[in-house]
Amino acid sequence: MGVFEAVRERRSIRSFLSKEIPDQVMDRLIDALIWAPSAGNLQSRRFYAVQDRQLKQKLAAAALHQNFIINAPVVFVCCADTEIRHHYGDRGRDLYCIQDAAASVMAMMLVAHENGLGTCWVGAFHEEDVANVLGLPPNLRPVAVVPAGYPEKVPHPTPRVSREQAIEFR
Repeated sequence: MGVFEAVRERRSIRSFLSKEIPDQVMDRLIDALIWAPSAGNLQSRRFYAVQDRQLKQKLAAAALHQNFIINAPVVFVCCADTEIRHHYGDRGRDLYCIQDAAASVMAMMLVAHENGLGTCWVGAFHEEDVANVLGLPPNLRPVAVVPAGYPEKVPHPTPRVSREQAIEFR
């Protein structure tokens, strides 16, 4: 599968089969998280792969009761590491570490799709609650909760804006 094909065909999956993810596929997802670009190559992001059902229930509650999260075999919690501020100041803390985490999430989601998995980028959650569920240190800010697993069903593509609406050439 080509990258563009993965970008066009990937969908947000909110219904998962009860099927475990093989270790070799998990390794590829983890590598995708790690190999994504980062500001100054400081890699100011950290990840948690949650497989424990009770923790997933707590994460779903923190994510405004989006209970589909519970049924995914794994839920990745992607965090920005604000310690980057020591290198880049406020801009590093307020932007670069979030961009680092976002780039990692997108890379992982595309690799997941390539391997027949579905994911959903969940951004609606209470940060403090997610941090408490995982016992995060104060320098880690959760920016995405991403359930992953084999899709039970794949939705049709949603409409996109036109090229004219999306980009302006100057």
